[in-house]
Amino acid sequence: LKLQFLYLIGPALHTMRQGLRQALCARACWGRTSASQAPPGDGGAGETHFGNQQVKTEAKQGMVHEVFEKVSGNYDIMNDAMSAGLHRCWKDELIKKLNPELGKDYLDVAGGSGDVTFRILDALNEKAMMTPPLSYKDGSITISDINAHMLEQAEIRYLDRKKPTDAVELAFKEANAEALPFDDNSFDAYTIAFGIRNVTNVQKALEEAHRVLRPGGHLLVLEFSNVENPTLRMFYDAYSFNVIPVMGKVLANDWDSYQYLVESIRKFPNQDTFADMIRTAGFRGVAYENQTFGVCAIHSGWKI
Repeated sequence: LKLQFLYLIGPALHTMRQGLRQALCARACWGRTSASQAPPGDGGAGETHFGNQQVKTEAKQGMVHEVFEKVSGNYDIMNDAMSAGLHRCWKDELIKKLNPELGKDYLDVAGGSGDVTFRILDALNEKAMMTPPLSYKDGSITISDINAHMLEQAEIRYLDRKKPTDAVELAFKEANAEALPFDDNSFDAYTIAFGIRNVTNVQKALEEAHRVLRPGGHLLVLEFSNVENPTLRMFYDAYSFNVIPVMGKVLANDWDSYQYLVESIRKFPNQDTFADMIRTAGFRGVAYENQTFGVCAIHSGWKI
């Protein structure tokens, strides 16, 4: 398998080296990419993008669902392939910014196999060990995902790690981020990691996040973003388009899903454009922080 993998990625690595040389030679001629430049937009009325394809808006949800049906059993491998393993560090940084507190209600949307959810639980468990049990009210953590198979993976992982001393029990809910089955003002914090770019109507999902959060509630979005440095972007693009699909084929026998996931990153709004969308949804105090040169960014907003 290792020999097969090296054989397959050999041409890709050669392409990456060529691209990097070209970038270094041309760097003096390239200007800085405008942070406000919008990504390629949707097609005509009733159309949206699915990776690089233009599809009917009503068809995208089913197509994305099919992708995650395929990758659900290898979701953690997928995250490692997409980020070269760095997704763990980025999620840790997300939890630092969230700073979970006992007695509050948390919603993790597009929760996948539970990486962010379990980090929230671990942070609460750590605080509960140092806090008298009667000094705080019961809180909650809800993980939601539109894909039942993804939720099943999270539940399996939860049963393997569940302890009687957990500060809270997890709740699992199959749900669409654009139409959450929760009352207004239900949660103190809303997190979504590497999920919002797969939503058909991103603005609607942000509006739903605002609706279900209580006043003072915190929105945190971790998503792949725009690498602005031309040299780094050349290297990153070469890795993304030439290596990641090959890794998907070798590790999960699935080229197409990984190709879509790479393309979906390039179609997602850049940092400033997405921050404006968060403001349009009603959030205030909106800010973002790039991670690893803008490979991804953590966006933050508050419901006032």
